[in-house]
Amino acid sequence: MTGKRRLPSFKKTALELVQCPLCRGRAITKGVFYELPCERCNASGWIAASGEELTLEELVTQLGLNLKGAMQLIEQLKNPQASGPEVTYQGSNRRGAGGTNYTGD
Repeated sequence: MTGKRRLPSFKKTALELVQCPLCRGRAITKGVFYELPCERCNASGWIAASGEELTLEELVTQLGLNLKGAMQLIEQLKNPQASGPEVTYQGSNRRGAGGTNYTGD
């Protein structure tokens, strides 16, 4: 036996995607008579930030991972968490009589 073997990762990591420079993110290019699907980005408008073209299967996976991350960010922005002094006013701190909210006013 020689050295250790590198096995593929069990988890997919999201790559940074940038707009395709050929079609400028439109997914189509101008032909002589017709608009044609962009061959560089597989008609998606996105390529890897390193400039490499992604296979169709890898592209679908990366777009799904990036969409999932964007949806999580949207949900976090929809439900902002209170910070600073207003935290004690937002929820019950159970310090008042009978376990009610006490604000110190």
